[in-house]
Amino acid sequence: MKKKLPKGIRKHIRKEKARIRRDFSDKKEQRELIEKLKENIIKKQRHDH
Repeated sequence: MKKKLPKGIRKHIRKEKARIRRDFSDKKEQRELIEKLKENIIKKQRHDH
């Protein structure tokens, strides 16, 4: 079962994804950076518990 991320973290991810899409025009690079962002957030979530 997947847990929902806290609202603050979801907001942070949304803003970072928007920034990445603004700053990088290459779709492949965007996808890689967003994946990296998600991985970092998940690692931090697991580490905090």
